[in-house]
Amino acid sequence: MKSKRKKRHEIFNSLLQDEKVCYRTQSTINLHKHHIFAGSHRNKSEKYGLWVWLRNDWHNGASYSVHADPTGELAVHLKQEAQRRFEAIYGHEKFMKEFGKNYL
Repeated sequence: MKSKRKKRHEIFNSLLQDEKVCYRTQSTINLHKHHIFAGSHRNKSEKYGLWVWLRNDWHNGASYSVHADPTGELAVHLKQEAQRRFEAIYGHEKFMKEFGKNYL
C-alpha cells in the first residue's frame, strides 16, 4: 500500500525558501506561489526551484506587488537572489543559456 504522506522534496523544492511562509512578511495566510522568472521561463522556474511563497498583496493584489511593479525592489531582489542560488549550483553559463539575461 502506497503511503499518502509525500516526501519533503516532493512537496517543497524552492531554492530560496525551506518553509511555506511569505518571503516578504513571513505570514502564513493567503499565500501564492510566485515563479521568479515568469512568462516563457515559468516552467524553468518551476523545474529549478526558482519560486517563492508570497502573500496575495505582495504577489499580485496591490500596486506594490511583484507583478504590478516588475522593476520594483522586491522583484529585482528575487531575480538577483534566484540567479545567485542557481549559479552556485549550475554556473553562470548555464543560467545565461536557460534565462538569457544577467540580473546581477
